[in-house]
Amino acid sequence: MLGLTGRQTVHTFVSLFIISLNKINEMNRHILTIFLAATSFISNAQTTAVDTTTSNTYLNTANRMMQTDRKLTIGGYAQIDYNQPFGSGIYNNGTLDVHRLVLLFGYKFNNRTQFITEIEVEHVKEIFVEQAFLDYRINNYMNLRAGLMLIPMGIVNEYHEPPTFSGVERPMLDKYIVPTTWRELGIGLTGNLTNANLRYQAYIVNGFASYNDGPTLRGSDALRKGRQKGAESFMSSPNFTAKVEYYGFRGLNLGLSGYVGNTQSTMYNGLEKSNADAVAQADSSVVGISMVGLDARYNVNGVMIRGQLNIASISNTKQYNFVSNPDDKINNLGSALFGYYIEAGYNVFHMAANIKTELIPFIRYSELDTHHKVAGEIEKNDAYHRTIITTGLGWKLSPGAILKADMQFMKTKADDSFNTVFNAGVGIWF
Repeated sequence: MLGLTGRQTVHTFVSLFIISLNKINEMNRHILTIFLAATSFISNAQTTAVDTTTSNTYLNTANRMMQTDRKLTIGGYAQIDYNQPFGSGIYNNGTLDVHRLVLLFGYKFNNRTQFITEIEVEHVKEIFVEQAFLDYRINNYMNLRAGLMLIPMGIVNEYHEPPTFSGVERPMLDKYIVPTTWRELGIGLTGNLTNANLRYQAYIVNGFASYNDGPTLRGSDALRKGRQKGAESFMSSPNFTAKVEYYGFRGLNLGLSGYVGNTQSTMYNGLEKSNADAVAQADSSVVGISMVGLDARYNVNGVMIRGQLNIASISNTKQYNFVSNPDDKINNLGSALFGYYIEAGYNVFHMAANIKTELIPFIRYSELDTHHKVAGEIEKNDAYHRTIITTGLGWKLSPGAILKADMQFMKTKADDSFNTVFNAGVGIWF
């Protein structure tokens, strides 16, 4: 791919993507249509390599550690929150929480092979492994990666260190539609095609658990409880995920993500293949997921704009809901998820050469619906259609230390009155 133009590189990648998914359902073909439309725009854009110091490309902690020459590297981040809800005529206790404290360790075996792991303590009592992967550089344009990896969907799922996003809490889109932090075990390729201003990732991964000695997916939080997180994960069929980022314009980064596959179910374990009724019941405990994500980040002259859109189709929900919880017609899994947000901020100290800190007021408008569509006799629950407005201020004392405060106003389609929460917090990243 060394001698390819930007247009040739994009179309080559898309062709490989289509070949790998030649047996797909109708929604997956819609996803590929969106991929082709977006990459058509990219392929006709400028293709000269850009200076990546203009905030076109972004690095999370793992990416930064992999670029060092040291044998052993240590990184981390932390988030300490205060949340105070307000109610009409009632008292509400505020909560203070060491939300997360994370340490990352990287070890470089040689100039091609390295290992990265991320260990997180949440709420001072829960310990998780968020990443643990081996990375091997095949050449300057391609790396082989295997282990527990972040699914490349949206912005915050990969770039979730507190100083990298506005507001104390992560956007709700990245809680209910993209269930951050979403990670699974798998293997794949990643790389940077500098001549085409493209970064790419493509992985075969383990999928969500839809049934693990009981149903795990529901309407209120969609796929979130299905994350297996690499903890004694089980698999009955692999899933595929990919992302392409284009950074060919100054200050602009465009991302296009896709995810397709089936969920996993323990109902298959030890099942006799000749038992047609049992196999049919196990099939009903599985749903198909097709998700596409678009995201954009623009950062020039103190102006910071970002946005994200996610659409997901979930097949077989009629059968799944009947098997998992036939008596609940309200909180059953929806057949389509939809969400987006747009955010704008500005560093008011941008023009002050003698001030080294950043003061960033921002506002974010978000809308998401985990019952965007429902199948069968399920009732569409308007309480799952949420509108959130968040506005606040971040004082970045250094690139890795920030103080935050914001007000969040949320309402649902079922209740048109806003619920208000004041948030304040400390964010650390090193």
